[in-house]
Amino acid sequence: MECSVARTLDVIGERWSLLIVRDAFYGVRRFDDFRADLGIARNVLADRLGSLVARGVLERRQYEARPPRYEYVLTPKGRELLPVLLTMMRWGDRWEADDDAAPVTLTHTTCEHETTPVVTCAHCAQELSWGELRTDPIRVRIPAR
Repeated sequence: MECSVARTLDVIGERWSLLIVRDAFYGVRRFDDFRADLGIARNVLADRLGSLVARGVLERRQYEARPPRYEYVLTPKGRELLPVLLTMMRWGDRWEADDDAAPVTLTHTTCEHETTPVVTCAHCAQELSWGELRTDPIRVRIPAR
């Protein structure tokens, strides 16, 4: 499909895959640690890890020879998913939170201030809003009425 969103969903659109990537950002690397944190079935976790490795989001690295044991680390491709996760976090905190407090806060370690993720223009650094964007060409097929 000629759609960037659809292509991305093909890689990370399944719930467990995105939660595995989230945990990888938190520093989880080992199979049993993913399993313990997510409460995911072994076969589902093995399948999702295999898929993320095959798609180049995670790399499988051996950390022990006897018995052979592996960890999963984000690749550069996987690390570029950070803005996706941060934007989803912001949206969930705003629209789906049960109470006023976000379950996770973000602190920008460079300035030591608590922050909220925003999407900005790479050229002028202004926050992007839909009314100020143009898509060329528009790929949506709207049926004639």
